[in-house]
Amino acid sequence: MQLVIRRYHPSDKDTVQTLFSDGILEHIGPSFYSAMTSPLYLGFILVLCAAGFLLDSVLGALVLLGGWVGLVYYCCHEIYSCYVREKLRTDMQDIPGNYLTRPDDHFWVAEAEINGKSQVIGMVAVVAKQSGKEMYGELFRMIISSSCRQAGLGSRMAQTVIDFCKERGFSRVVLETSSTQTAAVALYKKMGFTHVIAKTTTQAPDWLPKVARVKILRMEKRL
Repeated sequence: MQLVIRRYHPSDKDTVQTLFSDGILEHIGPSFYSAMTSPLYLGFILVLCAAGFLLDSVLGALVLLGGWVGLVYYCCHEIYSCYVREKLRTDMQDIPGNYLTRPDDHFWVAEAEINGKSQVIGMVAVVAKQSGKEMYGELFRMIISSSCRQAGLGSRMAQTVIDFCKERGFSRVVLETSSTQTAAVALYKKMGFTHVIAKTTTQAPDWLPKVARVKILRMEKRL
């Protein structure tokens, strides 16, 4: 597969927005599975079943169980859906204005020729940040098409950001990802990123990630 990582063009907008939306929403299922198979929630399911048994009502047990499962799925769905809606309304609505107007910010896409046609199959961005006298880069919008994974593209995109930040003399690269994105976390750790802090603050109401058992992990790599 012939691949090039290049600067974002305005003509990429529709494809990039679709890739971003699909890439984020695909985490709903794994997030739901992770929550429901946690020891805490498996125990809670047993409690709900026992409650139905004590009430001598199979229907009651099914209603309680169905309500709980539905609530957990709703929370998982809303966490990622709210994130997509917010980002498509803000920075992803005007990528040139938000990522390409300052020399220390950038937005790349990965383009490959597939079946004789050029297609955008990945993206990543970086924004320069300052803390006191320290300048660092924050990695954003790392998305790889589900049909083109396991080929090292994620590493190449992340390395593009790292090299960009090194060239500008930044002290570190930071990023945030969710705890259910295990493949992404493993990739970042392999590339030298370390876990700094975990939080439950997202674009969604505060109680949603707590029910869904989703944490936002902040990671960094010193340069």
